[in-house]
Amino acid sequence: MGALTVMSEESQQLVDVLDSHRFDERRLADYLAQQLPEEFGGALDVKQFQGGQSNPTFLLECGGRRYVLRKKPPGKLLPSAHQIEREYTVMSALRHTDVPVPEMLLLCEDDGIIGTPFYVMRFIRGRVYSHPALEEVSPQERRQIFQAKADTMARLHNVDYEAVGLANFGKPGNFLGRQIGRWGKQYEASKTGENPSMEKLMAWLPENIPADSDETTIAHGDFRLGNLMLHPERPEVVAVLDWELCTLGHPLSDLAYCCIPYHLPSGLPGIRGLKDLDLEARNIPSEEAFVQMYCERAGRRGGISDWPFYTAFALFRLAAILQGVYKRALDGNAANADALKVGEGATILADAGWEEAQRLQR
Repeated sequence: MGALTVMSEESQQLVDVLDSHRFDERRLADYLAQQLPEEFGGALDVKQFQGGQSNPTFLLECGGRRYVLRKKPPGKLLPSAHQIEREYTVMSALRHTDVPVPEMLLLCEDDGIIGTPFYVMRFIRGRVYSHPALEEVSPQERRQIFQAKADTMARLHNVDYEAVGLANFGKPGNFLGRQIGRWGKQYEASKTGENPSMEKLMAWLPENIPADSDETTIAHGDFRLGNLMLHPERPEVVAVLDWELCTLGHPLSDLAYCCIPYHLPSGLPGIRGLKDLDLEARNIPSEEAFVQMYCERAGRRGGISDWPFYTAFALFRLAAILQGVYKRALDGNAANADALKVGEGATILADAGWEEAQRLQR
């Protein structure tokens, strides 16, 4: 769960830069004025977006114009985490496709400017809703937003990754096996206590990977409502956000991850679920209906076999991510003040994942 990449100040709280994320703003201003003189030339004002858990994200204002800066967090980081360079690469590659992404302006890999690598992109106005129940919008718009979410995901998966220069962005084939191994190691590296369901999933998942699972597309890795910016007035996606976990992978890993709320209760700290809500009354499509929306747009005929495996995998993976959030909070360098609460959701996610695994065994 990363910080939102581009957002409106109305949809995410802006705060003074947190003490743990302070950097030399004067040095940043001088660097940007040198690198992007047509964009940056006056006084620079910096605020921090208080949202997300991974890479700190900031609003820059200069000369009446707005930009977004995203950087790695301070402190010791988990292996292969916080890959903002990959975010910059993939969004740059997708700029001229039908996948909506913000305009990239600059990538700085020099730690000496503000302490960590960072990139800057153009600010986009829009709406970001974090909870899939979409209480803030009309019932009519809720279903349209879910449709837009499915359409946008399918557009991403239909991109020819070789044609846009991303042939070397990941390894084709055996994505699920490699991901299970990776997130198992990440979980072990950030483990703070016992989680029996995670132990069971780490043993079960490698032994039950579907035989036909070598399909390869661009996989966002964190495709969910909170990482989609909507048009200020219409139920249209104007930007896909937070590409930190993007790679070449299996498209159904994105779809299953996007369906996680259907398997979790609502109202728990850090958990944005739909499982106990009356979806029909709210005009929110069921999981089955949402999956069908995606399949129709992606040209995927014949349904999806072994669907519980993909949902179990998605829940396991997010549990491992949240465990990392929790460990960083204990270490004092998580990007969000609520990280301690969010990290506690790892056990809930793992239990839901094991429940899905047992469905496939029945």
